[in-house]
Amino acid sequence: MLPTENRLRRREDFATAVRRGRRAGRPTLVVHLRSGATDPHAPGESAPPTRAGFVVSKAVGGAVVRNKVKRRLRHLMRDRVDRFPPGSLVVVRALPGAGDADHAQLARDLDAAVERLLGGGAR
Repeated sequence: MLPTENRLRRREDFATAVRRGRRAGRPTLVVHLRSGATDPHAPGESAPPTRAGFVVSKAVGGAVVRNKVKRRLRHLMRDRVDRFPPGSLVVVRALPGAGDADHAQLARDLDAAVERLLGGGAR
């Protein structure tokens, strides 16, 4: 499970990542990244942690399918959150095909999108 300090919860943070960040799309998901954004809500002067949020609409499927996709994505991001610069905002938006995709397919698509956003992949 994704630790509490790495979860994106505020609406304005989601909007910042989606509107001002870069994005990389794959067949089952789109990843939005606002790299190294400062967190105005964080007290102190330490580097804020990378935070990730998930958007899974009704187009993906019913409630059971949406929750399954969210659980899988949270689990996958847990191992990848340390790859992002401190203070980054990451939004993973599931596309309709994510409901039918297995865990391995979601992992491949997430890895490819993250690699592209972090500068390792070609367009």
